[in-house]
Amino acid sequence: MNATTAPDAPRHLRKDSDLSAAEVETLLSLARTVKAAGRTGLAPHLAGRLIALLFEKPSTRTRAAFETAAHALGAHCTYIDPASSHLGDSESVEDTGRVLGRYYDAIAFRGFAQGSVETLANHAGVPVWNALTDTWHPTQALADLLTIEEHHDPAGPPARVCFAGDGRDNVVHSLLVSGAMRGMDLRIACPGALSPEPGIVAIAQERAAQSGGRILITEDVGDAIRDADFVYADVWLSMGEDRGAWEDRIRLLRPYRVDRPLLERSGNPDVRFLHCLPSTHDRRSALGDQLFRLTGLEGMEVSDDVFRSSASLVFDQAENRRHTIAAVMLHSLAEGAPGIEER
Repeated sequence: MNATTAPDAPRHLRKDSDLSAAEVETLLSLARTVKAAGRTGLAPHLAGRLIALLFEKPSTRTRAAFETAAHALGAHCTYIDPASSHLGDSESVEDTGRVLGRYYDAIAFRGFAQGSVETLANHAGVPVWNALTDTWHPTQALADLLTIEEHHDPAGPPARVCFAGDGRDNVVHSLLVSGAMRGMDLRIACPGALSPEPGIVAIAQERAAQSGGRILITEDVGDAIRDADFVYADVWLSMGEDRGAWEDRIRLLRPYRVDRPLLERSGNPDVRFLHCLPSTHDRRSALGDQLFRLTGLEGMEVSDDVFRSSASLVFDQAENRRHTIAAVMLHSLAEGAPGIEER
């Protein structure tokens, strides 16, 4: 990570474009080793290491993945949320980073502004990992790549991945850049008003030119999904978003809802479904029930029958968060990485 910095600089993961194609391969190879070793098969390569989980936003998978990965490798995590810190209230991000860098060997940040990750990385003096910001979600992208490659024939053509929904999504930005480095055929189907950030598309196109990948941004979901191997969706409404925006957002995105008829438009009987979770695919959550009462749709970005079908890989993705996060920890902190052996 951070190929342009000094060799002894902390190995940050602030955004996907921090990584080279070779580093992505290293991380995926490490993740495969971790996964093959199982929960008890790895030696405690990070014994005695301390990791701060600095979270402005709540999480299920990300927190659990960091904590279980750290435990398996012998490290210890401290979870710090807004209720238990001064971050953003009476203390700046810079000051928080300087303090935590004196106590911990690495910091995982999950929050809103990408600038917070950059500030922490500039001042903490230890590796800083982006566990989600409004702009990027690199640890999710690594799990996505691992999942896609586990379910795609490497002898065949590059994986054809269609994302249908809100193209401004942090998952889309990370998928574009990371997938481009793997030579994937990436199609983003979204309303024009919700297109990915042009600067990030430009980075992805540059990486795709180097790898032989392909990038398509289109409003035509039928064109994007044709012959797709994987169809990806994410929630239409972000954490804490103003309810006043719901109706307009749903109106824009409804043509991109991943249901059985849309999947069939791929023409691929083996097409697989991806989602980073959590998902509003039924009425069994408070949000899902609210949205049903508002729209009459049981399931927003994806129908329940697709989410629960044999085509769905969503829980494989969720599991792979732990393995790829373990790989990030090892690559940043373990001496001799990437030469990690099992017990």
